Amino acid sequence: MLPHFDIATFIIEIGYVGIFSIVGAESGLFFGFFLPGDSMLFTAGILAAGHTFNLWILLLLVPLAAILGDSLGYWIGALIGPRIFTRKDSFFFNRDHVVRSKNFYTTYGPRAIVLARFIPVVRTFVPLLAGVGSMRYRTFFFYNVVGGCLWGAGVLLLGYFLGHTFPAVQQYLLPLVLLIVIISLAPLVREWWVHRKSKHTS
Repeated sequence: MLPHFDIATFIIEIGYVGIFSIVGAESGLFFGFFLPGDSMLFTAGILAAGHTFNLWILLLLVPLAAILGDSLGYWIGALIGPRIFTRKDSFFFNRDHVVRSKNFYTTYGPRAIVLARFIPVVRTFVPLLAGVGSMRYRTFFFYNVVGGCLWGAGVLLLGYFLGHTFPAVQQYLLPLVLLIVIISLAPLVREWWVHRKSKHTS
């Protein structure tokens, strides 16, 4: 039997510093793609509704961490350049993630910086690719700030208002977190399915 993982207890234990660090790492470091950004922020919002966290502190720290993380990813991409596409697969790196993110970035252009915030894995690699592709940092930074604020504050407030409106929601935290994970992964699943169908028909 798998050990029970209580995400609420985990978030309480890591506190503000842990939340800030995880958001920053998931946003800007290629090995941070597996970190639970959406579910963590949603749960932190619910906990803030129960006064475990201060909502205003979270609303300051989370977007800031997201913006700084993406900026770090941009400069890592600018430093690494095209070598990222030839990097060998490892436990922390998968070239398929880079290819999917590149397709997403190519399709949406600068808007991808904002849209990628709401898609796990893709949000980790798109800033890297913006740096690789030599997007002007001023342009990148504008979309980075917009995306970081919309995602960071948006997911937090979603959890907060749900927790504030339905105080008993913490009893159903696990299924709600699973629902958030499923919704956030839906674009990746759709892209995989479309790619699979195109391979079979070609």
